Amino acid sequence: MALIRLRTGALAVGLTLAAALTAPTATAAAGTAEAAPTVEEQRLDRAVPREILVRSGFDALAERFARRLADADSPARARRVVTQEGTALWRRAVDRAQGRGPAGGDLSRDDDRPLYWARLAMTRQLRAWQPGFALSDARRAALLDRLERTSRGQGDVRLGSGGKGVRRVLVTGFDPFTLDRDIRTSNPSGAAALALDGTVIRTAAGPARVETVVFPVRWEDFTRGAVERALRPYLPRADLFTTVSQGRVGRFDVERTNGAWRGGSPDNQNTGRAETVPVTDPASQPQWTSTTLPYRAITAADTGRFPVYDNTSVTEIPAGGTQAVVRPDGPTPGSTARAGGGGDYLSNEIAYRATLLRDRLGLHDRLPGGHLHTPVLQFGTGNTDPATGTVTDPEFVRNRLDIVAQVRSVLAVAVAAGAVRR
Repeated sequence: MALIRLRTGALAVGLTLAAALTAPTATAAAGTAEAAPTVEEQRLDRAVPREILVRSGFDALAERFARRLADADSPARARRVVTQEGTALWRRAVDRAQGRGPAGGDLSRDDDRPLYWARLAMTRQLRAWQPGFALSDARRAALLDRLERTSRGQGDVRLGSGGKGVRRVLVTGFDPFTLDRDIRTSNPSGAAALALDGTVIRTAAGPARVETVVFPVRWEDFTRGAVERALRPYLPRADLFTTVSQGRVGRFDVERTNGAWRGGSPDNQNTGRAETVPVTDPASQPQWTSTTLPYRAITAADTGRFPVYDNTSVTEIPAGGTQAVVRPDGPTPGSTARAGGGGDYLSNEIAYRATLLRDRLGLHDRLPGGHLHTPVLQFGTGNTDPATGTVTDPEFVRNRLDIVAQVRSVLAVAVAAGAVRR
């Protein structure tokens, strides 16, 4: 891929500085080897991530993190640094998206990409860090996990803080993905998570407080139970939840049915294999789970400029069959899943895992929950070629703002309809 063209000399200087800041700076102790960066972290060395970091003011965060790590003289101190810096990154991204504090640059405040690239710059620093005390692989992995979770809002969920009479809504988003196809990619579900976290929306049933978390586009994290670990403490206290991801061009979809199959398309680490979704207690694992979101009310309402569909299609192997077939009206009895309404990628899997968790917690009949697919976030006309295009444009920003606003409107409808149902 050719480098994204730069518009000012000052920006080019800034990118040179950012390149130095995002590269690991921790000094290795004698006799130790520096850990190799992951596939995701290696993309930091390209021009586009550096430009996004500079133009948002997130370019210095990894350097600050490295300095604090260098001063950590014990595992307990390192854990505190990781917790504080991960939480601070999430709060800074949320504050920027919601208009609090300085923008830090000319990149639109609603942009989710600074959070993604700054997190990777920090995980790369932590992976390379060689402290002056013994640090086992297991302890480093635990620190990396803590950084991931805190910088994704998973340690900052405050469902009970809205006050009496305020309904509690839990929403999830995703990192950008398909980055090798277009490294400029932004994910509107992640942008919606930043814009909505901690906000109160007005609904026909009264106020509702929204709390959000973001998940990686990595099969391995899901296999390790990242979804269940993040959501299990909060689903029993929620009045409604929805997982959100980017889906089809020009439309929203409420996915009626989720399947227990992962197709194995490459994730952000360029890994994946086709298999049944791995969960605990596989003997009781269903092939399908269903939404309990009020899809009729959502699809009937005027929530924004994009149409919203009740998507009932799935792909199954019928009972006694061997070939996969598409069923427009949902699965047939005894069939084996090959794709839910949301496909066979991580959007289907997070919907499957979240709704299966809902059911295993005994919440199916009282907790509205499911999956919402947003439209694909598109760049403006004339800016669609990743080899020659710019990292943002007015139409791109407008599309993202409209999608985020419509997610908010869909939630308002869902909360009101869900309250009536209950």
